[in-house]
Amino acid sequence: MSQPTPELQQRAEQLRQQLQKASYAYYALDNPTMEDAVYDRLYRELQDLEQQYPSLISPDSPTQRVGERPATAFVSVQHKISLYSLENAFNLAEFATWQERWQRVGSGGEANIAQRNPVSGSGGGYVCELKIDGSALALSYENGLLVRGATRGDGTTGEEITQNVKTIRSIPLRLNLDNPPPWVEVRGEAFLALDVFAQINQEREKIGEYLFANPRNAAAGTLRQLDSRKVADRRLDFFAYTLHLPEELQPASQWECLQWLQQAGFRVNPNRDLCPSLTEVKAFYDRWETEREHLPYMTDGVVVKINSLPLQKQLGFTQKFPRWAVALKYPAEELPTILEAVTVQVGRTGALTPVAELKPVQLAGTTVSRATLHNSDRLDELDLHIGDTVIVRKAGEIIPEVVRVLPELRPENAPRFQMPSHCPECGSTVVKPADEAVIRCINTSCPAILRGSLIHWASRKALDINGLGEKLVQQMVDRHLVKSVADLYSLTVAELMTLERMGQKSAEKLIAAIASSKTQPWARVLYGLGIRHVGSVNAQVLAEKFRDIEALAAATPLAIASVYGIGSEIADSVSQWFQVSANQTLIDRLKTAGLQLATALETSTEQPQAISGITTTLPLLGQTFVITGTLPTMTREAAKAKIEQGGGKVTGSVSKKTNYLLVGEDAGSKLEKAQALGIPCISEAELWELIDN
Repeated sequence: MSQPTPELQQRAEQLRQQLQKASYAYYALDNPTMEDAVYDRLYRELQDLEQQYPSLISPDSPTQRVGERPATAFVSVQHKISLYSLENAFNLAEFATWQERWQRVGSGGEANIAQRNPVSGSGGGYVCELKIDGSALALSYENGLLVRGATRGDGTTGEEITQNVKTIRSIPLRLNLDNPPPWVEVRGEAFLALDVFAQINQEREKIGEYLFANPRNAAAGTLRQLDSRKVADRRLDFFAYTLHLPEELQPASQWECLQWLQQAGFRVNPNRDLCPSLTEVKAFYDRWETEREHLPYMTDGVVVKINSLPLQKQLGFTQKFPRWAVALKYPAEELPTILEAVTVQVGRTGALTPVAELKPVQLAGTTVSRATLHNSDRLDELDLHIGDTVIVRKAGEIIPEVVRVLPELRPENAPRFQMPSHCPECGSTVVKPADEAVIRCINTSCPAILRGSLIHWASRKALDINGLGEKLVQQMVDRHLVKSVADLYSLTVAELMTLERMGQKSAEKLIAAIASSKTQPWARVLYGLGIRHVGSVNAQVLAEKFRDIEALAAATPLAIASVYGIGSEIADSVSQWFQVSANQTLIDRLKTAGLQLATALETSTEQPQAISGITTTLPLLGQTFVITGTLPTMTREAAKAKIEQGGGKVTGSVSKKTNYLLVGEDAGSKLEKAQALGIPCISEAELWELIDN
């Protein structure tokens, strides 16, 4: 193959520079400097040169934004710098509380910098930026070149999607700097403009595909497409908002970081401001609450950051959030609809929760037909009548709730709803403790309480028993096969085969899944017990402090409350739980069954305990796989056998409980569903890596 002449090499470099400058002006500055037709002609000239002389292709060439062929799967990568989520404030009062808290924590150093020198170069005040409703990305540059793009993932580990990131034209492939740093880490938000989102859904509707619920979901699903050509077609955009450089090069303030990013070639949201105090933050927040309706993209709030980076470093992080930033959210979208009925659900703690059955309405991108009414006190406040017109919104943009009633639209003779005096599940008289707003069933044998306990025990964050779903739990309780979670560990294949749609093979799999749950760590077991107010995070904290269940059971409420992050309400609840004789019996039975009720010693040299032929060293233990497509060297049956030998489980359909989708050629609809749910897709080679590791 012939080599390009020096003149052609020079021409290719000239074309790259011209196209990069044009892209920067168009996508980052919103100030086009080149006609589209001219850009297309230069792009084609560069493309032809690179096709004729492949040695001219460079990683930062504009032609490399779209991949040549689809990727087979994404690989997990460790973020060099973690991506934390933000604490939410849903009104200005909560924002003021956040401000008081960080000032209290930082009082030993620069806590008053925002007041002393609010807008000078020393980095005082706050930076307000619109909160973009998209998908977070982590970008890595080395010597000015983009070397990796990754999803946020869990904040510590994400998925490498560099090929797809290169299709986003507002992300520079090469930094617009003469002397770039040795490394740069950039964080920002990939998003879809509203008109692009509408066009995508119109096209999907024409070909009979499911519609994206909102631009955020569409952006996340797009980024996880295996074919970068499809990603390019959807025209994602990007705003950069966080910068990490070598310490000696790091700017002193967030405002300077945004300026650096813009100079380096990134698109930075122009709707930002440097605010000296809470007064200016409030003005920025109020202005954009109405003006955001005219933006070409979705925003649901304002991100407020302390401007001073030294002060940010001093304040640090909580277990979940940076102390120096907060997302000041706008009120959730509210819409009217008709209350058609009220049903009452009984939870695993016996709490009776009224649920509004609504005439379906589109709210914040999803169809809402049910909404929580919280408790009986809230019902009294609302004075609900069947047939009422109610205003519904999404609390925290997640859980639909009824906000208020429009009594002037109430039909004549509309019946007023009242909470039942007896449990709708077991018929027992319900009670309302004096210090609670919740009405409860206190019959420990109530089928609803038992069902809730079993479902919680089998949930993914607890014992993660694959195959033990709501329908199966319902049958077990109705047939009196189980009366507590401990009964799960004495079930037999013969007993399970008496249930509907439960053959021998399915029964054997469930028994194996129940057996493997015995290897789940002490923190998960503690969470699975369902003690009131003890969530998965609190369970982890308690398990680290109290190394076994005996230590926790013997601890006083004062000792429990002394643990960082555990308050008196949680401490009292834990202490009271262990004093109940039925719970003591449950613990004894779980010990006998072989559950992990203590933290394993990290330095232990003992061999892993074998349980039903499964050991704790199995590399795929507790992981659920689905297989799709034709694998290169194995049949599906062989792959399934290999996964099960490694302790994993194989199911036939993709769900939220799926950990991995094993992808071969000619993958079908399972691949699209996995991508929509954000489930990692791996190749046969990557499966072997999981097994070997």
